[in-house]
Amino acid sequence: MREEQKRLYIETVDNNIEKHGYHVTYVLEEQDFTPFGYSSGLYKNFGIPEAFVSGLPNGLTNTLITNYAQAFRNRKVPLNQKLDNLIDRFPVYIIPVKNEAVNEKILNTFRFYENDYFESVQILFPDLNGKFSGETGYDYDQEIFGNTN
Repeated sequence: MREEQKRLYIETVDNNIEKHGYHVTYVLEEQDFTPFGYSSGLYKNFGIPEAFVSGLPNGLTNTLITNYAQAFRNRKVPLNQKLDNLIDRFPVYIIPVKNEAVNEKILNTFRFYENDYFESVQILFPDLNGKFSGETGYDYDQEIFGNTN
């Protein structure tokens, strides 16, 4: 990315955070690379951990993060529980993630917070047969960075 493109993108991220309270960054799928998306600004502006989603298309990733932001804004996030109401297509789990586990992924979030403290979670979804990671028969390309206990 050229410097001008980078500057404009960072400006867009910061403007979205200022206007909406957060920004969702999506990193496209490539060969041998699982796509992912993440939020920046939720912890500071809504009092909830930043969200990370791995392995879904852009539209679903944005929907999950947006629904998460709206559902739990200034509320306690239910961790390690099956949730049937975050999206109407499938249940999810929200698990805690150590920032260090995703520090190479959530670059805009680290830039936004600089040296300030923030927390992160990962939103997990089932495979096409409704199985979650750790269940017998699970088969999906979803990188998991958090603790599922």
